[in-house]
Amino acid sequence: MGRIIGIDLGTTNSCAAIVEGPDQRVKLIPYRGGEYTIPSIFAIDDKGHELVGHEAKRQWQLNPKNTIYGSKRLMGKQYDEQTARRVHNYFVYDVSEQNETQDVLVECNGVKFALPQIASKILQKIRDVASDYLQEPIHRAVVTVPAYFTDRQRHAVKEAGAIIGLEVLRIINEPTAAALAFGVGRGLQKETIAIFDLGGGTFDVSVIEIRDRVFEVKATGGDIFLGGVDFDNRIIEWALEEFSKQHPDVDLRKDPIAMQRIKDLAERSKIDLTDRKECAFNIPFITMTANGTPLDIDLKLTRDIMESRIQDLVDATIETAARVCKNAGFEPHQLDHVLLVGGQTRTPSVQRAVAELFRQQPSKQVNPDEAVAIGAAMFAYSLEDQSDLKVQVLDVIPMAIGIENAQGELHQIFKQNESVPNLKQLKFTTSVDNQQDLEMRIYQGDNRRAQENELLGAFRFSGFRLGAAGHVRVQVDFSLTQDGILNMAARDPDTGAEMKTSVALGARKNV
Repeated sequence: MGRIIGIDLGTTNSCAAIVEGPDQRVKLIPYRGGEYTIPSIFAIDDKGHELVGHEAKRQWQLNPKNTIYGSKRLMGKQYDEQTARRVHNYFVYDVSEQNETQDVLVECNGVKFALPQIASKILQKIRDVASDYLQEPIHRAVVTVPAYFTDRQRHAVKEAGAIIGLEVLRIINEPTAAALAFGVGRGLQKETIAIFDLGGGTFDVSVIEIRDRVFEVKATGGDIFLGGVDFDNRIIEWALEEFSKQHPDVDLRKDPIAMQRIKDLAERSKIDLTDRKECAFNIPFITMTANGTPLDIDLKLTRDIMESRIQDLVDATIETAARVCKNAGFEPHQLDHVLLVGGQTRTPSVQRAVAELFRQQPSKQVNPDEAVAIGAAMFAYSLEDQSDLKVQVLDVIPMAIGIENAQGELHQIFKQNESVPNLKQLKFTTSVDNQQDLEMRIYQGDNRRAQENELLGAFRFSGFRLGAAGHVRVQVDFSLTQDGILNMAARDPDTGAEMKTSVALGARKNV
């Protein structure tokens, strides 16, 4: 079957790694030119050619409407009013009008794509790069996802791999992968660490106890709509406001190419202000007036301005981190280490806030950009038959999973931070004579009102034996896999007969 690679499928950049050589070192797999990361970007140019990665990014400024980026945030999400608002807030591209029971679709140069299809094209690029480097075909991988990904989003990652014939052997949470990169080989007897993972598009915090090669997640939390993209957007808003003061009759928001140029500079300026107090924010010939006069953006961005604009985002990460520590049963200062993962953690105000919360300087033991891919590769290698690296990962679900009761409330089957894998069994009885089937709506989230959470599916079990109300029982098994994916099965406990299962909404092949 060939070797198993570890893939960090990122919102803005992705990379892969593998354990190789007699010394079993983890090696990041290089792209042409020696770069280790591949931009998580897909595009179709004016000639109809599909572009992925660096090729897609190079043409981004001139072709923003047909360039898809940041799609990981919406993968596995259903199209609804909230999702549509997310798209408008974060992306240049738009979604077409669609039924609310569908997953999000995006349109690129006249072609509609489901987001697992976009992810599959990025995974294909990663696999091609890995195959070229290793000189062998790649058929299996361990893929990382944000800890706060829902069941549906984890299914979508599996689906993306299946589209290209890549078997996703395991899905592992990004903070957990980073903990592996930190802890494997150190022989820790018992240490509890916090992984503070603020990447390009998502934010996670996990508290993990390490006992040699056992990694037990105590609690996790996060936000899939909080990351570097949002920090960039605050700088973009500042630039637009300043430009509007100078040219109140010119609306740059209506010019996709101008907006893309501003976005690119906002990201570069944010990075520059990691080490500098101020930087020029200049874009010549950003647009023209109605009479053809060229206009420039000529501003100065300081770190103080940026920090004032992003303060609420930083505060949100700290509030989540404090809550996760509490859920894990610790005060933040009681943890042995705190690790910063993700490029956005290089922001000075983020580092200061983390150090203040945990009352210690973050560990420098892992590279923020590489830790997730390295941990994924370690876990992938532990799955190899000939591997002598055996690690045990005890993870949890990020949000409760339950069913809607008659009052419209969420009856929790699995509570937030329950361990995986896991199995719960519930018994139901018929409510009318000769009842033929049973339908239940499954939600994931922590809101008391069921419909305020994410609908995983409306499951219908049929094939009941006929009988009086209350005399026919159904046992439903709710099982969570190690990947945090829910499977369901039903049977008659009195006869052992299996029930037929259908999914009216949120259908997935392996449910």
